[in-house]
Amino acid sequence: MALINPSILSADFARLAEEAKAVEGADWLHVDVMDNHFVPNLTLGVPVVESLSKATDTPLDLHLMIEDPDRWAPQYIEAGAGSVTFHAEAAAAPVRLAREIRAKGARASMALKPATPIEPYEDLLPELDMLLIMTVEPGFGGQAFLDIMLPKIRRTRELISRHGLQLWLQVDGGVSASTIERCAEAGADVFVAGSAVYGADDPAKAVRDLREKAEAATAAAGWGCAH
Repeated sequence: MALINPSILSADFARLAEEAKAVEGADWLHVDVMDNHFVPNLTLGVPVVESLSKATDTPLDLHLMIEDPDRWAPQYIEAGAGSVTFHAEAAAAPVRLAREIRAKGARASMALKPATPIEPYEDLLPELDMLLIMTVEPGFGGQAFLDIMLPKIRRTRELISRHGLQLWLQVDGGVSASTIERCAEAGADVFVAGSAVYGADDPAKAVRDLREKAEAATAAAGWGCAH
């Protein structure tokens, strides 16, 4: 089963509770936290996440594009995050951080920027519940999908399979009706979609359509995902 996680970065920030309800059929709600240091953009922090978690039954998938995630990640779990993603490029002690996230009851995830290879982190994979491959440079929504990330997605799926891990493989950046099938065929099974969902006339239908396309591509590719 493919998981579709709409990104509220593309939602109307003045109507976050309503925007969350508009995609209640989604699997998770993807929340980008940016600090204007790790990436050149500033979004929202712990208080907004806490309010959002109370306004929706959809679990929150937090993506920390921030410096010092080792310090801040636990606070986002306390605010209501069900999954917390930190960047490999920013974490001082990724194994310790992943274990702390899990110990606090959330899913532990690590993200890689487009230029960061997966291979140096192969031994860390068992410590994670999800790996996020960025398919654009992190920092802004609405960017064009980077096709050159597809081989990296394939290599990551091969590593996951080789180690027999139940590890979700997420992609984020430029995911739309025209790109999601390529991502699924390459091995992704969790898809962050921003403007493709919130830019649609019917966001809930957009979620269903994206999931259908991803699952069809996964079946055609001959590899399966179990959530």
